[in-house]
Amino acid sequence: MNWKSEAKPLLLLIAVFLLSYFLPVGHPRFDNAVREALFMLNEYARDHVLLCLVPAFFIAGAIGVFIRQASVMRYLGPQAPRTLAYGVASVAGTILAVCSCTVLPLFAGIYRMGAGLGPAVTFLYAGPAINALAIILTARILGWELGLARALGAVLFSILIGLCMHWLHRKEEREKVDAAMHMPQEEPPRPLSQTALFFALMVGILLFANWARPETQDGVWFFIYQWKWPLTALLSTGLALVLVAWFQAPAWQVALAALPAAILALITPQTPTFAFFAGVIGLSILTSRDKGELGTWFATTWEFAKQIFPLLFFGVLAAGFLLGRPGHEGIIPSTWITHAVGGNSITANLLASVIAAFMYFATLTEIPILQGLLGSGMGNGPALALLLAGPALSLPSMLVIHSIMGTRKTAWFVVLVIVMAAISGLFFGIVSQEHHIQ
Repeated sequence: MNWKSEAKPLLLLIAVFLLSYFLPVGHPRFDNAVREALFMLNEYARDHVLLCLVPAFFIAGAIGVFIRQASVMRYLGPQAPRTLAYGVASVAGTILAVCSCTVLPLFAGIYRMGAGLGPAVTFLYAGPAINALAIILTARILGWELGLARALGAVLFSILIGLCMHWLHRKEEREKVDAAMHMPQEEPPRPLSQTALFFALMVGILLFANWARPETQDGVWFFIYQWKWPLTALLSTGLALVLVAWFQAPAWQVALAALPAAILALITPQTPTFAFFAGVIGLSILTSRDKGELGTWFATTWEFAKQIFPLLFFGVLAAGFLLGRPGHEGIIPSTWITHAVGGNSITANLLASVIAAFMYFATLTEIPILQGLLGSGMGNGPALALLLAGPALSLPSMLVIHSIMGTRKTAWFVVLVIVMAAISGLFFGIVSQEHHIQ
């Protein structure tokens, strides 16, 4: 036996054995951390996979099939005017306003279609970070100063981080431009207006299906919340008509695929997710059986799902085990975190950024978490650092970004987010202290 070639599997077996042998099963903190990991995975599957990730996978697959690479390069490519590229990327991310995991399939779609690294990263950060409702609630619950600082910081960061990533990898970006110049110009199979409406319908379904309930029961946001499912159903009907009219899907097949969702919507109106799930199954069967564009759409969607799903689930388990759910503890005691982020020192801001970057924040959950931390003595600076680093990053998202961009680019992105959030928090903390003294 060649022990040199067998050393790696032998060491792996020994490591697994030692880990299993010394596993502290029965210790209250360890057992609680395991429960927290499973609870977080359960909540993630219930609240985010079906309504957030699945539509995002279909949108990402559609980007890869129905949008020509030349179009992506024109608006988001390395050679596109910076004002246009970064403006489009930040605005597109702002409109979606999704969590750090839901934005990943969309980021993967535009990046693989030839978008420049800078604009793609701007989109990656802007999607979860620039959330209008989250910023409004931050200002209302945590104070207008923190809300304004979060809004300005997130917009500035999305562009600044993208520019930094472009500069750090400018040689690769130049090579991408050279390759794009030799791409053949393809004629789109349908007018831009039809493709735009197709994507608008899917984005609308993603947005309204995940429309969060506001705290106050008045205003436009609550009105839309009350009508979120009828609006989702209306957009889904529009998508079905578009598939028939412009994508040559047989009308009887589309009707048959939509029938279970329509029936469930009528007989179980209190649980609209049943109808949504039936609609997803119907769309999957319809597209997977097609031999043309729609079949390619499903195949591309499935490729994204196979790559991203396992990494996200593993990351959610790890994040739950280490840090627990909001209001609960993982293996790391919450008192350590509260003590570490008190005051406004460089260490407190940096630790707040690092902890926030590894935690998983579902949309809007960062606000009640911060409310509790501020009441326990957290400084305003570390609070802003958490708001700027937390929603845009998480351990699950890091694993997926690594599989898309590689180790070096992922490391730079994480470092840039953490450092900029920490510096912003430190500056904001100093300004806040001076304001209170005056």
